[in-house]
Amino acid sequence: MGLIELVVTVCALALPTQCEDQHLSFSASMSLNQCVMSAEPYIAQWINEHPKWVAVRWRCDYGGAKEKT
Repeated sequence: MGLIELVVTVCALALPTQCEDQHLSFSASMSLNQCVMSAEPYIAQWINEHPKWVAVRWRCDYGGAKEKT
């Protein structure tokens, strides 16, 4: 199993122009496309825990990919 990182761009409900990326990492043996297709439950959980934010887009990457470049 490899480390998959779900990168969710969230914006504040009170200030829609205030957006940031949240990185949710987990171990999974799936492709990046499979990660994107199965991301909604993870995003819903994060939004439930952070009700002042809304998810506007998301993508998947292999964990640590940005640090390697």
